[in-house]
Amino acid sequence: MIEEHYLELCDNPVQFENASAVNNVFFDEANKQVFAVRSGGATGVVVKGPDDKSTVAFRMDDKGEVKCIKFSLGNKILAVQRTSKSVEFINFMPDLPHLEYSQECRTKNASVLGFCWTNWNEIVFITDQGIEFYQVLPDKRSLKLLKSQSINVNWYMYCPETFVILLSTTVQGNVLQPFVFRSGTMSKMSKFEIELPIVPKPAKLNLSERDIAVATIYGQLYVMYLKHHSRTVNSPGAEVVLYHLPSNVLKLNTTGKFALNVVDNLVVVHHQSSQTSIIFDIKLKEADSAMNVHQPVLPARSIHPYKIPLTGPAAVATQMPVPCELYSSTWSVFQPDIIISASEGYLWYLQVKLQPAVNLLQDKGKLMDFLLRRRDCKMVILSVCSQMLIGGEKGSLPVIATVFDKLNQVYKEYLEAEQSYTMAVESGQSRGNTAQKRPVRTQAVIDQSDMYTHVLSVFTEKKDTSHKFIIAVLMEYIRSLNQFQITVQHYLYELVIKTLVQHNLFYMLHQFLQYHVLSDSKPLACLLLSLESTYPPAHQLSLDMLKRLSTANDEIVEVLLSKHQVLGALRFIRSVGGHDNISARKFLDAARQTEDEMLFYTIFRFFEQRNQRLRGNPNFTPGTFCLF
Repeated sequence: MIEEHYLELCDNPVQFENASAVNNVFFDEANKQVFAVRSGGATGVVVKGPDDKSTVAFRMDDKGEVKCIKFSLGNKILAVQRTSKSVEFINFMPDLPHLEYSQECRTKNASVLGFCWTNWNEIVFITDQGIEFYQVLPDKRSLKLLKSQSINVNWYMYCPETFVILLSTTVQGNVLQPFVFRSGTMSKMSKFEIELPIVPKPAKLNLSERDIAVATIYGQLYVMYLKHHSRTVNSPGAEVVLYHLPSNVLKLNTTGKFALNVVDNLVVVHHQSSQTSIIFDIKLKEADSAMNVHQPVLPARSIHPYKIPLTGPAAVATQMPVPCELYSSTWSVFQPDIIISASEGYLWYLQVKLQPAVNLLQDKGKLMDFLLRRRDCKMVILSVCSQMLIGGEKGSLPVIATVFDKLNQVYKEYLEAEQSYTMAVESGQSRGNTAQKRPVRTQAVIDQSDMYTHVLSVFTEKKDTSHKFIIAVLMEYIRSLNQFQITVQHYLYELVIKTLVQHNLFYMLHQFLQYHVLSDSKPLACLLLSLESTYPPAHQLSLDMLKRLSTANDEIVEVLLSKHQVLGALRFIRSVGGHDNISARKFLDAARQTEDEMLFYTIFRFFEQRNQRLRGNPNFTPGTFCLF
């Protein structure tokens, strides 16, 4: 059965005590921590992070219902909000006592909506009348106001990856004001307005935080807005509008209740009523669509079924795990890739599976564009190339050429970046220049070794494939490498030659060499020499290649001597001006093996004359081992 679920929940979720009447569950998006607070903290607080090492357990006095609880970065200071006027702090550093201290918001009559840690000792209070940026002084158990800004706030959202807080302002809530926090500074960014589908009269709050998400996609910050439309002929359904400059629109083609995640730079839109999800890639451009308007990359599919093992006193060892209710109304979705079921006590990371996309996306060019931008893509890409050549879905040469070009474009970009870095290092430009970083080799870089090992060498061994198709594919890959000015490795040429010889296509081999379709190299010349018994002209083709290389004089001499062409070897070495440095013993041994006395005498006299010219004496010195 073909696998079609391209989304799945991770195998090792974070487990915590499920929400109940005595246990409240909170999630901190910055540290990715789940807080299970029992009885206001009096009977225990258990904090679980992305891995087991980050688990923290402690108790605190029950001073009322906890509204919000978060650790600063590095779990150094705990902040707890119980009232709308103040936030309490507890130091969790080894050298400082665990005494509580608190800070009230400075603005009179303001209510604290929440808070965000932007550093281990910097915190932002968001109130309904603005924001207050504080530095926490744990040793003095106090806070110092760094900066504040008055602005009417309906709700807020925080992106911990970029340290950006987004505030909803105005009566309708659709004017969003971002602030960015860096190293003790607060900067106001340009505000922008969300275009509402319907403007209510009289004006009232019409934009909910449920319809907004903030995430980083391809290294850029985007605000994602779930724009609901009723289904009509002109409007097939809801959209996700991505606010950046310029904005992007994701067509959902349906209506209902949605939630958003971002996984591996893909926008994932979950649709509750159909219990399916769709994914968008904002870098994939549709040829016939309007600018920055995107359709789903793949058809809607459910998240892969997930089973929860039974635990607790009622569980029996033989009982099978029970299916998890996907797209449950109790699910909470957090950015970028987190799904929490408080009722079941699970935190999952959403993952993308690439192999099902291969079956669902038939356009190979578009499939390659999609795969090349994914994190763990190498083996999937190589399997697609193999399928294209030897599978039941054998592609046409133009399609194969398109795929090769897309792979080699990424390969060339990496080689150029690597070359620029090497040149900068060698010239000393990188000293003290932090901007010059070594390029990261991602899995999208498919080099010649990868293609040879996993695709082409296997492909050429297939007995049921036409040799004309095999040669055409090999030459297409070489053509693509040449187009991007990438030096072709000799083992690819060797693969071509072996395939030609295997099918007795010597005339084609001769043409490829004669017209320099196969580039000259010493390994290639040696391979041609080994083919002499099968194809006698290969000997001369090899010599011609070595001569063209002009760096293979020693190899040419060895080839000629091995063929007992001693005079030919001597003439060649004289023609390139190397006769004063050659070994006399090597040539005399080769002449003696011919059992031709006149040839031996001729070679012997040549070296006697060389001795006379160089040393003024025709005799050989003992070190030459030529004393006969």
